[in-house]
Amino acid sequence: VQLVESGGGLVQPGGSLRLSCAASGFTFSIADMGWYRQAPGKGRELVARFFSTGITDYAAHVKGRFTISRDNAKNTVYLQMNSLKPEDTAIYYCNCGIHWGQGTQVTVSS
Repeated sequence: VQLVESGGGLVQPGGSLRLSCAASGFTFSIADMGWYRQAPGKGRELVARFFSTGITDYAAHVKGRFTISRDNAKNTVYLQMNSLKPEDTAIYYCNCGIHWGQGTQVTVSS
């Protein structure tokens, strides 16, 4: 199993980024996928999940700003992040069950 994130970077408050996670080594279409993040000095926390059933859920602090989506033909899950805030600064990780990607840094700063 391999999960490879991309799309992180430095963005100003109010800006947008789209993260991608390319998955391989398992049947992506029946997998529940998630995005988590870890800010400096804090624990890893759920951001959003996209279940194989089509159901999505979001952490309260990103609801309405972030959108998780997936393309089963490309074995990729995305996280569209809008109206970014400095408190969104963290390493963002892609997750599937016990498997994690290496993370991608998102920094929101002016």
